[in-house]
Amino acid sequence: MSSERVPVELSQGVNGLDKIILRETRGSSAEVYLFGGHVTSWKNDHGEELLFVSSKALFKPPKAIRGGIPICFPQFSNHGPLEQHGFARNRFWSIDTDRPAFPTNSSSKAHIDLILRSSEEDMKIWPHSYEFRLRVALGPGGDLMLTSRIRNTNTDGKPFTFTFAYHTYFSVSDISEVRVEGLETLDYLDNLQNKERFTEQGDAITFETELDKIYLSTPTKIAILDHEKKRTFVIRKDGLPDAVVWNPWDKKAKAMADFGDDEYKHMLCVEAAAIEKPITLKPGEEWRGRQELSAVPSSYCSGQLDPQKVLLGS
Repeated sequence: MSSERVPVELSQGVNGLDKIILRETRGSSAEVYLFGGHVTSWKNDHGEELLFVSSKALFKPPKAIRGGIPICFPQFSNHGPLEQHGFARNRFWSIDTDRPAFPTNSSSKAHIDLILRSSEEDMKIWPHSYEFRLRVALGPGGDLMLTSRIRNTNTDGKPFTFTFAYHTYFSVSDISEVRVEGLETLDYLDNLQNKERFTEQGDAITFETELDKIYLSTPTKIAILDHEKKRTFVIRKDGLPDAVVWNPWDKKAKAMADFGDDEYKHMLCVEAAAIEKPITLKPGEEWRGRQELSAVPSSYCSGQLDPQKVLLGS
């Protein structure tokens, strides 16, 4: 019997929904549902789950899946007239069999290309023709890469404008033991204070209460340090200048039907995004936004995690 791992497998997920399983030879894996083009699992080569999905997530279309990596398009949150976070995460995507060449830094066989096109239903609420191509790939070291390419295919000559986010839910041991590095001294819009603009004070971001901020003009690399697990998540991003940091804390958690009352302790959203300056595409133009996630062991330095090795490293 061959021990060769199949890099890409089409399977049935929760409630019979189609999903794709990606496997890298060293043992890491990822799962992507065609509903929402939604990554719901990312495991390292030890089989540890790195993304958070709520135990109460419904997996019942058209309700978006709570957790993993929902895609917010063509609108982030309530920053516009559409439903919260737009509609891409509530639609069924197709496997893209006629795909144009994707620029990629990885020779990994463990990847899948998905596509979402405008439907008549969507045209009623957002009257634009588009093609949204998504590649989900696992790198040889277990890194998870998402590349989005959005093209304006309007034939009426009209440009369109959108905002975007990879709404990534990371799994953490204890939110009170987590800090986010790389966003110090930056301006942010506080969604809990009518999107008012402030400047971040102090060192790393830590969590003692509900937080919902859009950091602006952020670096290409952000680190999430999980002290208890001695693990650091590194987010590398391209074409996505903003970063959302969100934890609902106890009251909001209790108010969400598809979220466990205490689950806020074990998740953190840090989202690569383009929100403050919406993207405008003329017909035929294409936008590209990419994020790469890696999980590395944290090094200790006199009792403190050493973020400089992560942020200044490769």
